Amino acid sequence: MTLTDRYLKAVAAQLPRATRDDIIAELRDAIQTRMEDREESLGRPLSEAEQEAVLREVGHPLTVAARYGSGPQHVVGPELYPWWMFGVKVALVAMAAITVIGLVVRVFAGDMMAGQAIGHAFANVFNGAITIVGLATLAAFIIERQKEKPAFIRDWRVKDLGLFEIAAFDADSVSRALSENGPTQSGAADRARGRVRGISGQMSPAARGVASAIAWAVFLLWWTGLLTTRDLRPIDLAVTIDGVSYSQLVIQTLGLIYWPVIAYAVARIVFGLARAAMPGSVRLTGLGDLGLSVTRACFYGWLWIASPLSPLIRADSLQTLIERVATMVQTHDWALATIIMLVVAIGFVTSVFEASGALWRLVTGKPSPGADRLKPSLV
Repeated sequence: MTLTDRYLKAVAAQLPRATRDDIIAELRDAIQTRMEDREESLGRPLSEAEQEAVLREVGHPLTVAARYGSGPQHVVGPELYPWWMFGVKVALVAMAAITVIGLVVRVFAGDMMAGQAIGHAFANVFNGAITIVGLATLAAFIIERQKEKPAFIRDWRVKDLGLFEIAAFDADSVSRALSENGPTQSGAADRARGRVRGISGQMSPAARGVASAIAWAVFLLWWTGLLTTRDLRPIDLAVTIDGVSYSQLVIQTLGLIYWPVIAYAVARIVFGLARAAMPGSVRLTGLGDLGLSVTRACFYGWLWIASPLSPLIRADSLQTLIERVATMVQTHDWALATIIMLVVAIGFVTSVFEASGALWRLVTGKPSPGADRLKPSLV
């Protein structure tokens, strides 16, 4: 077997069967022509080293074969890369929020020291970032090889661009916002801190849909354990207050709602993508928000009436609820059961209020009264 045959065999191994023979025949002719030209210029047959030099000029078999590939020669191309980077940033923000909330709960519950929580936070964000970047790259790899790119890359509107301000936040901008407290810089600091709060109010339904889908996708990965975290699982929690093992109650509760939460998160992702695809459909968003709000209200009602936590947090009347909260405030005895009771009650009332606004949009096809003064939630 000659060097040329060996070279072409290596190239052929990288080529699709349908076009392999034609490509190899073309390469063989090109290489042979180059060999003959070199022999003519030297006036003698080429040595083995000279033949190998010619083949090296043609290129490595992997590189040569790649020239005949049907797909792009990159994982994430320049057109998709900014979208990939934006998605990663938003997902990392969501991951950081999950981590901070989980560790704050453990610190306030007395189950972890603050220094230990900070160390675990860095470890969780690092591990989560690896998973997020890997999944985002896989998604970009698939999108890059489609015949047509998604419509959101080609078709966009200026009023949807408020969402992309989220990607401007990094450690430096947050540090500047927190440090600008001097009398001459207070206005700039307030504007910097207010940017985050203002973005949600500026976002269109399409922008909120994209952000919501990304955030809930990260939550779903965390909930199912695909997003590796450290000491953020309920089984890691060991909190016993006044003889009550809250860790066991939480584990029992989460065991009962594990699959319903997965279904809810999937619904949020689908609804977010649908909202992004059809941003002008008021009735669509009204129908989706109505279903999701009613689901949340039912969940809070179940926590209050029938969950393992119910005996601790349920108040038989509004007066009893008010008395428990008033006692907690007056005595500064921040009982965990009373705090959970208050959170569940507020969550139920908020869900009912949101359901009424969604019903209005569904029936009338118009934004809810006062919606322009309310800042919509991403999730």
